[in-house]
Amino acid sequence: MSRIAKLLLALVAVAAAARAAEPPPERWTLVQCGSVLVVPGQAARGETTLVVHDGVIAEVLNGIATPEQVMAGKSGSPEVVDLRDKFVLPGLVDLHVHLTSEYSADARLRRVTETDADAALRGAMFARRTLEAGFTTVRDLGGSGAVFALRDAIANGTVPGPRMFVAGFPLTITGGHGDRTSGYRADLFDAPGPYQGPYAARAAVRAQVKLGADWIKIHATGGVLDVVASGTDQQFKDDELAEIVSTAHMLGRKVAAHAHGARGINAALRAGVDTIEHGTFLDAESIDLFKKTGAWLIPTVIAGKTVEERARIPGYFPPAVAEKARAVGPKIQDALRRALAGGVKIAFGTDAGVYPHGENAREFAYMVEAGMSPMAAIEAATTSAAEVLGLEHEIGSLEVGKRADLIATKRNPLVDVTELQRVVWVMHGGAVVKP
Repeated sequence: MSRIAKLLLALVAVAAAARAAEPPPERWTLVQCGSVLVVPGQAARGETTLVVHDGVIAEVLNGIATPEQVMAGKSGSPEVVDLRDKFVLPGLVDLHVHLTSEYSADARLRRVTETDADAALRGAMFARRTLEAGFTTVRDLGGSGAVFALRDAIANGTVPGPRMFVAGFPLTITGGHGDRTSGYRADLFDAPGPYQGPYAARAAVRAQVKLGADWIKIHATGGVLDVVASGTDQQFKDDELAEIVSTAHMLGRKVAAHAHGARGINAALRAGVDTIEHGTFLDAESIDLFKKTGAWLIPTVIAGKTVEERARIPGYFPPAVAEKARAVGPKIQDALRRALAGGVKIAFGTDAGVYPHGENAREFAYMVEAGMSPMAAIEAATTSAAEVLGLEHEIGSLEVGKRADLIATKRNPLVDVTELQRVVWVMHGGAVVKP
């Protein structure tokens, strides 16, 4: 190579390095709102301008501000979003989803014909559908190994979707809820992981953390969708539950416990779990334990409604599943009603994947039917859900310094909460993703 060519290459390299060293251009967006719920639980405001700078809410201004007013003394040219005829509120949080799967009548066949690659591609589709429904953050409580790749792909911008916090593979007993080998020939799958006994349970927690789990999910009781007649009450022993929770907490992970039967709910609460999923047959002792431990109930009423409806379709579920669906499905909404009356803390979660992804907001109407006000239901999916995740300083409201996760509806969901089923505009981390 000639000296001139070498010099040109060196100059090109220097120029490229200089460009790389330059800070990215600042991004400014003015969101002009007709009405806005800045902090769920407080009164909505009228005309307001939200100033978004590099994905974060920088200012909350009274009235409809112009670019000239906002940018005085600042550099950059802002994008203006006109939502003066819309109602704006924080992006929603669903604390119980399964983005890499969706139950259907052929689910058992797909278990032996599909791979993790299928789950990943399907998960990307469901993630986008969930985001466009207005859910900008989710907690995924159990799926294939592809869920870790999906979380990371969304985080680095490879695929669109909500911010994800994932549990990976749920911990279960052999033959219990979540043992996906139940009902198949023994030679089709490897045996489930070492989840029997307190020391094996400890190892199972460590294995999930090693894989990248943000949360630990346990099946403290039996469940509905397993082809095994093992009931819906306690399955892990008390010493196993205690070891799982103490190990998870030691490693900086919170624990979510699937639990239907009262005995299993109470054992999980005594062990110190952070959330109870479903809580179907909770009793007076459960309510006392919720308040004593500070744990949250994630009701998932829509999942109960869905399995109850499908159990009426002849042949949709295997007999063992249909029987449990008929027993559990009709009870979850009443459990929420009793928990509310008892003063239990409630946060929003739906078990998406049991019903079709993207319909998450149907849960709000069921929560209101159970006795929550529309405002309280919205709080459950914003400020309360943020607290469960430990992100109350980042998401859940539209205060200065928080992530610019915003959604809009045509009409006021505080008047008709079903408006949240018709989200028309979504901003995620300062980027408009719908329309």
